[in-house]
Amino acid sequence: MKLVVLDGHALNPGDVSWDGISALADEFMVYDRTPPDLVAERIGNADAILLNKVRITKEILSACPNLRYIGVLATGYNVVDVASCAEAGIVVTNIPSYSTDAVAQHIFALILHFASRVGEHSDSVARGDWIKCPDFCYWVSPLSEISGKTLGIFGFGNIGRKVAQIAHAFGMNVIIHVHSPSSFTGGEKSVSVDELFSESDYLALAAPLTPETEKIVSERTLSLMKRSAVLVNTARGGLVDERAVRAALDSGALSGYAADVLLSEPMDVASPLAGAPRCVITPHVAWAAKETRERLLGIARENIKSFLAGSPVNVVR
Repeated sequence: MKLVVLDGHALNPGDVSWDGISALADEFMVYDRTPPDLVAERIGNADAILLNKVRITKEILSACPNLRYIGVLATGYNVVDVASCAEAGIVVTNIPSYSTDAVAQHIFALILHFASRVGEHSDSVARGDWIKCPDFCYWVSPLSEISGKTLGIFGFGNIGRKVAQIAHAFGMNVIIHVHSPSSFTGGEKSVSVDELFSESDYLALAAPLTPETEKIVSERTLSLMKRSAVLVNTARGGLVDERAVRAALDSGALSGYAADVLLSEPMDVASPLAGAPRCVITPHVAWAAKETRERLLGIARENIKSFLAGSPVNVVR
């Protein structure tokens, strides 16, 4: 089997190993990045490919008749034309539930940024402000406890459940919104979208991007939020109307916005969120802990082994 990795750098910039996967192939090639005009050429006569963000279209599939397997090195697989793959008999798999702990941890890192202001106070001390202070302590911006506050969670899959678990450990009240309330059997309080936005002190987005969830954060839903509320998005940039968020931050209608994902990635120089007040953005790193990436590679290996054995797992349709 000839196996080609089209964009391996984000997953493995050199600190983890491809050995477990390369051992499954007769011929193995890794490209750090592949521009759109080179995708078909680099796939060539490969039997299988691995990718993260490279788009695979019907036209590319037509140019690569040997292709029989596409392994998406992520949970989301919207970069692949799955319908055309099905027509061509190509198996497509993804990597479910590999980053639950890391993403939940990052959500709370962002929440605690606004509650404890560690970075701001560390920067102040580094500037020498404490040396000049006449008192034993000072604060440069308001601090708050998250115990007793209400955390709203939009979406309640594996990540949402882990976030709720951590929130309870902090003493937070948890409310959630799920797409199908009738099928929800958990112990958390399930509320409508409007109630979620209006009652939350912190609101974490933990849902996939679908036609129903696209721009769930809009001018209308933002207008329902408390002026003291903080919105956290580690899910998908498309869940948010970024211009509406910028307007809410500029007007003071929203206390803070924290994001690990944007509508356009890498960040566009013209992003509405560039330079926004009380806005914290990290470069899509919630999933990127070394342990998380090693887990991902292990699942990817098992996906390929199962495909070669004729019993593929984690197949998307």
